[in-house]
Amino acid sequence: AGKGVSAVVGGESVLLGNALWLAEHSVATDELDAAAEGLRAEGHSVLFASVDGQLAGLLSISDPIKPSSAAALAELRREGIEVVMLTGDHAATAEHIAAAVGLTEVRAGLLPAGKVTAVEALRVAHGDVAMIGDGINDTPALAAASVGIAMGRAAQALETADVVLLGDGLRQLPFAVRLARAAMRTVRFNVALSIAIKLVFFVLV
Repeated sequence: AGKGVSAVVGGESVLLGNALWLAEHSVATDELDAAAEGLRAEGHSVLFASVDGQLAGLLSISDPIKPSSAAALAELRREGIEVVMLTGDHAATAEHIAAAVGLTEVRAGLLPAGKVTAVEALRVAHGDVAMIGDGINDTPALAAASVGIAMGRAAQALETADVVLLGDGLRQLPFAVRLARAAMRTVRFNVALSIAIKLVFFVLV
């Protein structure tokens, strides 16, 4: 999980995944490492491919950063929420994306179990932690967080999360935080008012 896939295609054994995945199958990626580093520095995720135990090439994948992401994260920080990026991507890729959206704390190269460990460490350090994820690799961390928030369409993430954001962007998240805080203020006020009324009646009796 989180490393890659293997298949038999046209009678040939094919691997596609990160360098660790190929290394586990005794395929060296040295000759393409320089090209991979250059692509990662530009924010691309890199996958290596091998055919019958021989390195065949690499693929680079890059999701465009949504214009609303940086604004949404800045709004969360204004709400007093500390934001940490947890990703399975290479550190160079993660740093590029983090810089583009204004994040300073990044934990990269995390497999699903590593994300769980990171969430548990954050809970120890900060108390309640919300985890936002959109895929299968995020599901264990969603379950480990105080509040799991899913976006996108991955069934596993949707079934595990406590909150589901419609759509695949972060723009709804600050509103959800404000709504939750307003609801809690209303609940606390109602409870306090109820207790106060009971105390008044108790004194009168």
